[in-house]
Amino acid sequence: MFKDLPIRGIQEANLKGKIVLVRVDHNVVKKGVIYDPYRIDATLGTLYYINAKGGKIILMTHVGRPKNKKTGEIDISDHTSIRPIVEYLQNKLHINIGVPEFTRDGNFGYFGIETSINHMIRELKEDKLDAIYLPNTRWFKGEEAKGEEADRFAHQLAGLADIFVNDAFGSWQPHASTVRVNQYLPSYAGFLMQKELVNLERIFKPNRPFLAVVAGAKFDTKIEPLYALLQQVDYLMLGGVIYNAYLCAKYNISIKGIEEDDLEHARKFVEFSKQYQDKIIECPYIVESDTLEGKFDGQYRTHDIRKLSAGTRLNYVLDVTAENFKEPDIVDKFHAAKTIFVNAVMGYMPYFNEGTIALDQIIDESPESVKLYGGGDTMQELKRLLPGLYIVALDSPRYYIFTGGGAVLKAIQENSYAGIEPVKALLK
Repeated sequence: MFKDLPIRGIQEANLKGKIVLVRVDHNVVKKGVIYDPYRIDATLGTLYYINAKGGKIILMTHVGRPKNKKTGEIDISDHTSIRPIVEYLQNKLHINIGVPEFTRDGNFGYFGIETSINHMIRELKEDKLDAIYLPNTRWFKGEEAKGEEADRFAHQLAGLADIFVNDAFGSWQPHASTVRVNQYLPSYAGFLMQKELVNLERIFKPNRPFLAVVAGAKFDTKIEPLYALLQQVDYLMLGGVIYNAYLCAKYNISIKGIEEDDLEHARKFVEFSKQYQDKIIECPYIVESDTLEGKFDGQYRTHDIRKLSAGTRLNYVLDVTAENFKEPDIVDKFHAAKTIFVNAVMGYMPYFNEGTIALDQIIDESPESVKLYGGGDTMQELKRLLPGLYIVALDSPRYYIFTGGGAVLKAIQENSYAGIEPVKALLK
């Protein structure tokens, strides 16, 4: 399955007796709670393999965004701790995992890796520990730094191990633990990373018609991938705030909560999309709400965008209705699709679920399509709203759930997985 990938896979490494530093994307903790362990479970194949081949494992991941971009302060707290991940792994695998602690630089995170970890590594070698899990990589000053500080941290990480394995497809940001450790250690792709890249090829070389659904809370984070997608797909459907901004720009209406920068991006996208107008699938039925606090009787209503006049001012638009997915033209396009890529939650969660449920159901009904789901909220909401379908999707060859929607969009934007910097660092 993986033999044609232009990267060195973990199966090419001699792991016996080696300390193996593994970068994973276990970023599944929100305020100290794991809501979906899918991204943890997806890496277990790599961890089992390393153990079976005689390797000793040191794990690392980022969790959340503990760094204040304005002040540079790093909040070391239970909200972004890896402790819930460690407890999950210990309970699931019946193993003993050590977690080291390091010296803080006041409110600016950990200085770096210190020699105090050596006794724990000794216990790992002596089989007194089954694995070590480093603290949240973003708790370290060097992780998101530039230049010498980032290199220093990467060098410290590399000093812990003999081999580096990147199995963190979803961690696509070029940080010290994802792109710089490669400079100091023999580096390989884990099985999950390889699996994700193989499935990316199904987007780069899709069976057509190819239909994509993309939603998001900010237009500026999705704008470049949207330009690329619009040129590659046969059909594109938008959702969430980016769809609201698109409607404002195209139909000259006003929707509460749409910021000027999103509107400006939307205007440019609308202008660009004129040459591809037949590709865009618009959901005509939108749900306006007077409040963000919930879906309350008498405080929300449905509009047909085809009947709104220019200058109309709406309160918050928080969903599209299920009625959209009964429109003959929309039904025909979904049912005819051979490849469907989804990185979308259509409504404002957790209150406005109708559009997302209807979207997932019509995708499942698409008889001949390969269904490729982006990670994050897309995956979590599928599990919350349609748990039966989620379970089927995990094992169905017609489905594939990526562990990182942002990484997929970045690859689409660059039209190559080499556009993802951590993958580029692994390329032969």
